[in-house]
Amino acid sequence: MARAMELAKQAADAGEVPVGAVVVDPSSGQIVGEGCNGPIEGHDPTAHAEIVAIRAACASVENYRLPEFELYVTLEPCVMCSGAISFARLGKVVFAAEDIKGGAIKNGPKFFEQPTCHWRPEWEQDLDCAEEAGQLLKDFFKSRRKK
Repeated sequence: MARAMELAKQAADAGEVPVGAVVVDPSSGQIVGEGCNGPIEGHDPTAHAEIVAIRAACASVENYRLPEFELYVTLEPCVMCSGAISFARLGKVVFAAEDIKGGAIKNGPKFFEQPTCHWRPEWEQDLDCAEEAGQLLKDFFKSRRKK
């Protein structure tokens, strides 16, 4: 999660919503894909940190399925990202800050609990990093409102 937090800070520095994500091989602890939010810079509404990290991981391991890998992300994934997580068949998702408005795992539609969801990874919230990740988001949006 430490690397995901670094990536979130990089996103904030670039003017993007501060979210970072990494895909990890739990057998080795090696990061196989990482990303931070980039919709504004990339003119791509799908360039959420999770999607970027999943794409990089799939390219790295040369497979579009990642059942033995884990995703660590600083913010609870949205519906789009939850769908990508399911399609990639990630084994586990760990997120820091929950997203009351836009989250889709613990909040909102609870995507992985829906009967139409074909792959349900394990998931948990990293409460040790939740406050830091949440504060990064609050500070970012507060600074944007002042402009």
